[in-house]
Amino acid sequence: MTHQEFSKIASGIPTEPGIYKYYNSSGTLIYVGKAKQLKKRISSYFNRTLDNQKTVELVKHINRIEFTIVDNEADAFFLENSLIKEYQPHYNINLKDDKGYPFVVIKNERFPRVFITRKHIKDGSRYFGPYTSIVNVREMLDFIKQYFPLRNCQLNLSEKNIDKKKFKVCLEYHLGNCKGPCEGLQNIDDYTNGIDQLISLLKGNLQPLMEELKSKLQMHTEHLEFEKAAAIHQKILDLQQYKAKSTVVNTKTGNVDIFSILEEGNLAFVNYLAVNDGSIIYTKTISLEKKLEETKEDILSLAIASLRETFNSDAKELILPFELEYPDATITITVPKAGDKRKLLDLSIKNVNHFSKELQAKKMLALEEKTNDEVENVLLQLQEDLQLNTFPDHIECFDNSNLHGTNAVAAMVCFRNGIPSKKDYRHFNIKTVEGINDFASMKEIVNRRYSKLISLGEPLPKLIIIDGGKGQLSAALESIHELGINGKTTLVGLAKNHEELFFEGDNQSIRLPWTSESLKLIRRIRDEVHRFGITFHRNQRSKNAIQNEIETIPGIGVNTASALLKKFKSVKKISKLSLIEIQQETGPAKAKIIYEYFHQINGK
Repeated sequence: MTHQEFSKIASGIPTEPGIYKYYNSSGTLIYVGKAKQLKKRISSYFNRTLDNQKTVELVKHINRIEFTIVDNEADAFFLENSLIKEYQPHYNINLKDDKGYPFVVIKNERFPRVFITRKHIKDGSRYFGPYTSIVNVREMLDFIKQYFPLRNCQLNLSEKNIDKKKFKVCLEYHLGNCKGPCEGLQNIDDYTNGIDQLISLLKGNLQPLMEELKSKLQMHTEHLEFEKAAAIHQKILDLQQYKAKSTVVNTKTGNVDIFSILEEGNLAFVNYLAVNDGSIIYTKTISLEKKLEETKEDILSLAIASLRETFNSDAKELILPFELEYPDATITITVPKAGDKRKLLDLSIKNVNHFSKELQAKKMLALEEKTNDEVENVLLQLQEDLQLNTFPDHIECFDNSNLHGTNAVAAMVCFRNGIPSKKDYRHFNIKTVEGINDFASMKEIVNRRYSKLISLGEPLPKLIIIDGGKGQLSAALESIHELGINGKTTLVGLAKNHEELFFEGDNQSIRLPWTSESLKLIRRIRDEVHRFGITFHRNQRSKNAIQNEIETIPGIGVNTASALLKKFKSVKKISKLSLIEIQQETGPAKAKIIYEYFHQINGK
């Protein structure tokens, strides 16, 4: 749109506050902005010399302008934020964080279940979160389940069903993880009391629970019930430790949101800490891509609105690194210079700087430019695609290497949390198999690997990938069954040609979408085991070639050849030794044989 074209419509633009939308000739929304005075702000794009090339490009593509009048600047701010999140116009700041975060849900049902979900359904259930790390959520739930035995079955525990004795307690009851409400062994009041205490814990408020436990401790002590008192005392210590892990300031700080920002070229990083009663309950760093000449105030304002909405924040105080005109008059802005609030801001700044450095490090290491959360999402997708019972944070992959039918060896690589764990890599010389037999070799190395883990008491991987398809998978499964660990891990075969996945007993293979993140991770693991295996195989072939040359000398055995190579490193060096030098290592008889052999070869 030219200045002349704009002048024809300028008189119709209102002076009230609102938002404006720019569309290109194809009718696509390319920019959304807010304004205290719409006419003044929109006119600034056309009535002045623009010194920012990106803004010049924006104006060139404007074909149509629309606007919406609102009551005040605050409403304009929040409407702008909503439209940007919904449409992601090309020239607006790009919020690079659109993942679905996990919640802890307390279901709206009699004897409510408590579990992790990424779906927020409006069914009357209570949701806590969202949380930025599902690993931390699992740790928290594991901690909670130690103290609040709750059911995890999906039975309809209506009063009528329980009275009719329709259900029997399951293994969870016998393990002490549930008090058996299905058989009426736990009443609704006792169960509700546990839920109330759990809610306090999820809110970061441990005081009511601590007071109740201390009251029980005193009661058991007075009644000389020392074993029960000791158990309560241990719970109190565990809760104090749990709270101490997240307490960073004086509890008088109250509920506050802390934000910091770091700009690097066209990117900006914003860290968010949510503090409740002195404890950090959420922490998240996001990246934003700048498209025009946005100031750091503009960027931070957008990030604050987006993050507070995402995490359902109702804190009335924001701790920021600089003054900001935030449009919500009910919010207090604090720029601390010292004290506990300054410590919180420094912590946020430390986190945003670390995020930037970590991102750069991952790019340098070619880790697909993924943050920890993004890698976690890939593993969650892999868990869903393969229908795994457990989160695959520990994956191992096996491959045989038989180049040109010689030197049968194998390799295993280990990935932890989606990243190679090279200290856990292993290579194998095949010991029990004569000749080239890939299936028998696979059975051997799988047996050797996991019999050792079992003997050391180390955890098994959550997923084992066998490179080679159905035949190799069947061989590996023989060892798994012989070791008695079937059901404790999941094996999948990966066919080499079409990247098909096979499970035990399946007639049909699984083919993941070629561009899926799950398959990309599997490919990467497969490529890594190939690289590691082939490197080891080549080293073995080279080593054996050297040894074989010395061992072919009549009268010289394996032990002598190995001792010489260990000492002098190569055949070339051995061939140039004097008779006396060889004799010092082998004795006179063998030294003479070796010396004469190399001098005959060299024509000396």
